[in-house]
Amino acid sequence: MIAFFKAIPFGAFLTVLVALFMGSGGATGGMLQIFAVDVLLPEYGIDFGFYWSWMLFLAGTFLAFVFVLMIGD
Repeated sequence: MIAFFKAIPFGAFLTVLVALFMGSGGATGGMLQIFAVDVLLPEYGIDFGFYWSWMLFLAGTFLAFVFVLMIGD
């Protein structure tokens, strides 16, 4: 169970990295359903955007989970 929680940050990093290249090129990735996310919190001076895909996050987290299990937790 701990290996799964160790894999989540790696899945998120992989998702942001892959979605950045695909989304900035205008592709939606078909089944990956990449979309733009805008975070706007003017009271804190935060305004940024990124690309995200839940399907890619799940696949990346599963891949990282398998790697963490192979390493030996």
